[in-house]
Amino acid sequence: MSSFSDYLVTHLIEEEVALFSASARLSAGSDPEALHDLRIAVRRLRSLLHAVRGMPGIDELEESLADVGRLSGPLRDLEVLLPVLEAEGYEHAAALRRPALLSGYIALLASPQWERLLMRLDGWPQLWRTAQRHGVLDGLHATVRKRLAKQWQRLRAALKDPAHDRHRLRLLIKRVRYSLEMYPKESAVPQSLLAPLKDAQSTLGDWHDYEQWLIRSERELDLMPLQPHWNARHDLAGRLADESLDALQKALR
Repeated sequence: MSSFSDYLVTHLIEEEVALFSASARLSAGSDPEALHDLRIAVRRLRSLLHAVRGMPGIDELEESLADVGRLSGPLRDLEVLLPVLEAEGYEHAAALRRPALLSGYIALLASPQWERLLMRLDGWPQLWRTAQRHGVLDGLHATVRKRLAKQWQRLRAALKDPAHDRHRLRLLIKRVRYSLEMYPKESAVPQSLLAPLKDAQSTLGDWHDYEQWLIRSERELDLMPLQPHWNARHDLAGRLADESLDALQKALR
């Protein structure tokens, strides 16, 4: 097996272990960061596999990871919201929503999406070894380099667009940031940009949280009194996000 293929397999196993550890902690209810860690492992696995899409078993595995990511997203949004409500003095509103969060953890790990992901993770090594034996993986290293370079080009173009969409930039930055962490030697992105990428992702994440909470407050009446405060925080978060994007652009020069 080539050294690059070895590298990919090793890192997939590492992230798989992290995923299983987080799911065990989530099932036991022993760690408030378990869902967050599970989603990070899913995101890192997707970044690892997206660059080798089209190879045997990869597209199906990436699809399952995306399904689990979508299913767990609303749970994470609620998980982040509850302490915010408590800090704002809305303990009752938080308490009303906490059972949905706890039952959501159980439902996630019992879902068809989660079971399908486990099945595909289990079957992937055999498919990869078979592909290796038949020469299907020849030239994979060069393919990964080209795909990572295209990711980077898309982000650079989006950053230069004066009418940029923060939602799209947030997703592009996440993909480039995690790809850089997964493929530090293959990525066209300098390691020096990791810090400004993380900062931009963080500030855009804060802005996105307020976006989601304001949408929620339109349909959940007990949250409507928070709208003026959240609108002000949303505007501030947007300005901070734009500042971090400007800093990222300057770091590119």
